[in-house]
Amino acid sequence: MDVLGLLADGFATSLTPLNLLVLTLGVTAGLFIGAMPGLGSVNGVAILLPMTFIVPPTSAIIFLAAVYYGAMYGGAISSILLGIPGASTAVATTFDGRPMAMQGKAGLALIAAAVASFVGGTVSVILFTIFAAPLAEMALAFGPAEEFALVLLAFTTFVGLGGDDVVKTLLMILLGLVLSTVGLDMISGQPRLIFFDMPGFYSGISFLILAIGVYGVGEVLWTIEETRGKPSVMTARIGFRDMIAGVKALRGSIKAMSIGSVLGFFVGVLPAAGATPAALMAYGLARSGSKTPERFGKGAIEGVAAPESANNAASTGSLLPMLTLGIPGSPTTALLLGGMVMWGLMPGPMLFIEQPEFVWGLISSLYTANVVAVAVNIALIPLFVWALRTPFAVLSAVVLTLCIIGGYAPAQKMHDVWLIVGFGLAAFALRKAEYPMAPLVLALIARLNADPDVHGILVQLPLPAHIDADLVINAISAAKDVDGFHIENVGRLGAGLKAMVPCTPLGSLMLLRYRLGDL
Repeated sequence: MDVLGLLADGFATSLTPLNLLVLTLGVTAGLFIGAMPGLGSVNGVAILLPMTFIVPPTSAIIFLAAVYYGAMYGGAISSILLGIPGASTAVATTFDGRPMAMQGKAGLALIAAAVASFVGGTVSVILFTIFAAPLAEMALAFGPAEEFALVLLAFTTFVGLGGDDVVKTLLMILLGLVLSTVGLDMISGQPRLIFFDMPGFYSGISFLILAIGVYGVGEVLWTIEETRGKPSVMTARIGFRDMIAGVKALRGSIKAMSIGSVLGFFVGVLPAAGATPAALMAYGLARSGSKTPERFGKGAIEGVAAPESANNAASTGSLLPMLTLGIPGSPTTALLLGGMVMWGLMPGPMLFIEQPEFVWGLISSLYTANVVAVAVNIALIPLFVWALRTPFAVLSAVVLTLCIIGGYAPAQKMHDVWLIVGFGLAAFALRKAEYPMAPLVLALIARLNADPDVHGILVQLPLPAHIDADLVINAISAAKDVDGFHIENVGRLGAGLKAMVPCTPLGSLMLLRYRLGDL
């Protein structure tokens, strides 16, 4: 079936009443989350992730993607009205958005941001639709070695997400890998890293609990400490005439929006690049390509249009490697990836074959989310102005309550609540010491040592002439999913008995040597 046919089937999925409802709720929640300084898309998705258990998997991921999309739109609101970006992705918007607000043009700036976000989002979704299927088809040719190499590539991109301090980033990756081993071994049933012999650790550490603790509790504590005073909020009332005036004013920003849309998408596709550098790059290119660069920084509407189109395009672009290759393009898409895994949806090229209704339903929902986001954004601007006047003490209490409820509800164990609090306090302390949080959560999701493709790599190794592939397969058949190097297994496998300890690449190689001494 061609792409247009698949997309049409996707709309049949995404436009059902339930999916339209969750999409609208997700976009609206995302707009508020993006507009609130100190929250942002990563924290919003982490906090709202537990609420998706009440709907089917496709609806759940559409909701989370809509929260992500809405938060990207909402980041411009506080950038313009407060001069404080709701997230780092909206930093460049403050350069000209805040001066416009100070000049009494807050409404015009908000309209420009919303329309530019719509343009960037729409262009990027079209590009996503064009490139998704070919990239997934190419990835289908990958064997186990290539798949495992992709996991290694994912870990190298995690280093980029951690900032300039590579050592601290690597330490956080290692910590995430250690946390991923907590619990009972899935083959032998042997306990691993059961801290203080607490029963709750026997089931392992949930990605959901870690994400809520780090991005919910930890970020709220960080924002409370970093907030100094309360900046003034500019008023903004937008009528129909203001919307028409805003659209007309953007006619001179078509070049800036085009640059931001295309650049943002391709920067977003790069793992670990993200929307923030895309927005800053688009702002710089728009300024350098302008006939009047001296206006930038003083309230130029192009200075709002370029970064807003870029950061929304980048958010869509970051979904492409996640869906087609299983490599998250940003911290938020890493949380989406974790949510998909929780629902039994394994990102990668096979997802396009095994779950086409989900994949194309999600892609088509991005088109709808753009329309809903721009409409809700403009309609609720007075409400956003009111919300921004809410004391952060009240907002933080609401967020912390949602974190506790969201962590307790899935398993209804107080152990999870204490873990959330513990992870939140630890994340706050590590953040103060300038340790990055994204690599920690990403490493827990990736679980390099549990990747199933390590089992298939061995049959692709160069073999001696007198040993064929069938002989190797027969030699390791008893060792599938078990560790042939483990002292408990060597004797058992040699005697033809069932082994008990999971497989590692080293263990499988040593088992081959044990069974085929001249290999």
